[in-house]
Amino acid sequence: MPLRSFETWPHGAIMLDAEHTRFALWAPDAFFVSVELEDGQSLPLLPQADGWFVIKARCPAGTRYRYNIDGEIEVPDPASRAQAGDVHQHSIVVDPLAYDWQHSQWLGRPWNEAVIYELHVGALGGFSAVEAHLARLAELGVTAIELMPIAQFPGDRNWGYDGVLPYAPQASYGTPEQLKHLIDTAHGHGLGVILDVVYNHFGPDGNYLHRYAKGFFNEDKHTPWGAAIDFQRREVREFFIENALMWLLEYRFDGLRFDAVHAIKSPDFLQELAQRIRQQIDPARHVWLTVENEHNQASLLQEGYDAQWNDDGHNALHVLLTGETDAYYADYADNPTEKLARCLSQGFVFQGHTNREGEARGEPSGHLPPSAFVLFLQNHDQIGNRAFGERLARLAHPDALKAATALLLLSPMIPLMFMGDEFAAEQPFLFFTSHHGELAELVREGRRNEFAAFDAFADPEKRERIPDPNAQQTFEDSRPDLAADQASAIYQLYRQLLNIRHERIVPHVPGAHPLGAEVLARGAVTARWQLGDGSLLRIDLNLSDKPVVHFPQADASVVFEHPPKSIDLLEQGTLAPYCALVSLTAAAPLLPPDGERQ
Repeated sequence: MPLRSFETWPHGAIMLDAEHTRFALWAPDAFFVSVELEDGQSLPLLPQADGWFVIKARCPAGTRYRYNIDGEIEVPDPASRAQAGDVHQHSIVVDPLAYDWQHSQWLGRPWNEAVIYELHVGALGGFSAVEAHLARLAELGVTAIELMPIAQFPGDRNWGYDGVLPYAPQASYGTPEQLKHLIDTAHGHGLGVILDVVYNHFGPDGNYLHRYAKGFFNEDKHTPWGAAIDFQRREVREFFIENALMWLLEYRFDGLRFDAVHAIKSPDFLQELAQRIRQQIDPARHVWLTVENEHNQASLLQEGYDAQWNDDGHNALHVLLTGETDAYYADYADNPTEKLARCLSQGFVFQGHTNREGEARGEPSGHLPPSAFVLFLQNHDQIGNRAFGERLARLAHPDALKAATALLLLSPMIPLMFMGDEFAAEQPFLFFTSHHGELAELVREGRRNEFAAFDAFADPEKRERIPDPNAQQTFEDSRPDLAADQASAIYQLYRQLLNIRHERIVPHVPGAHPLGAEVLARGAVTARWQLGDGSLLRIDLNLSDKPVVHFPQADASVVFEHPPKSIDLLEQGTLAPYCALVSLTAAAPLLPPDGERQ
């Protein structure tokens, strides 16, 4: 095959027909590459322009293979579609058309309907085991599940953010076909499925790219995980863009959540990524793109992304609910109620404001709709990054937590729950991995040293009690009991609130905008939004243990109150302790534009 100049090849092993596969590896630092098949065959790849090695070979689906680099080392395919076990084992040729979709007409759900339930596939027992929870979640009022990262990682248990083979579903969770069956089954229940993807770094174990493709990294720019990924290289960009499109097109995920995009040092990549996705997805489909972004870049939410996880809202609420002000909560220790009010009325708390390190963070966000912000009381980070993984049910007053839950589920922001929230699960969610040897020791010590900034763990002996991430028991302790009593008060509260949301709020989220939020006292706010139909939504919230002077809007209709009969007190000018009162004021019929009047 003569040398030809291609901008890029599709990465990985791509089936051309039932019997033939094209292998393409970008290895600019290699002199010789071959495909080593498990049956003993060795197939030399042919060098192409720009560091590519390519061959077309008779290899059907199920063929197991590895790449041999310069006769020195055998490595998995970095674009492996499946692994025969761990990251260090053989990659597998996958037929992307093998699965027979049962709900092929599914087009997803509009973003305004999103009620997201984040879960960890491994903690629930794998792809097939997750299916057992879908009917209940749909009946509860959830409209989408969000899977923590499933890209192949070392070992069989991990949060997923140490993945090294982003195209391969984690083998210990199940096969590609089992993942597709999970998604297909979810669609049958009316549930979307979102995938959390990590495009800011590769995990430390099983990543061989430095050996044969140093161009994946820019040593002049660094992230918390080492050299930044070099998105200025077209081959690198295509590696990740093709990955995103694979999940959305081949697996039919309904959306992607992009982890820690502030660690992606090429902002124009994020713009191209969203643009390419929007261009190649059928416009009839509803595909949701959300980001985690410490930089609070409101501008990014106008460039193809639907929303950002709003850590600001969580952090302000957490301080008010628990009184904790250690570490990053210190940014919310001063005037947390004012910060919550800013969040409810403008989206971000930090919009260029200075944080505890004296750095300005964020961009103005008041012009964005409430649905541009994903609000949550808990998620994997905010529970799992605690030393002992405690959930809010163990940290906050139960009535205050119920009041905050009403805010979460009835504001026009997009609500996200974490698995077990609906039962006030007692099980912790701890940080867990399955590393070995020196890396296991580094992770264990690194985990414990993270908490040196917390007053409770200033003593090294106390840090020694923090669970070992690599211990099997740490993982087992993190598996929530989702077979709890559905008649419990907390479960019924979630069901009630989500019924109200779907009936009274969801249809009118498009076009909603904030009308401001007022601080009533420490821990107490009132916030108002005009919904898309012109009606006014008002939430009065008191997370403190003291009554607050306040008066209702005379013509409002109360749609939810906690505790019961809160409205009686409010009519007397008092907002009760640990109270949430949600009301709607109907608007006059909206007039159509002048040109449409009859």
